[in-house]
Amino acid sequence: MHARTLEGPTREVLLAASHAADPLAVGARRNPGHFGLRLGRVAHGVLHHAACAVAVVPERT
Repeated sequence: MHARTLEGPTREVLLAASHAADPLAVGARRNPGHFGLRLGRVAHGVLHHAACAVAVVPERT
């Protein structure tokens, strides 16, 4: 795993990085009182449009 700091609009930067990544990790929030995770706009967009596999990582509780 490699971590990089990039600048620009988050969704666009992550989608561009997805062409050289496998997998790409994005975070998601737990939704208290409900089953599952809550995806924000960026995570949702990356999950559906990335050029590689996407790992959705829940926040720690």
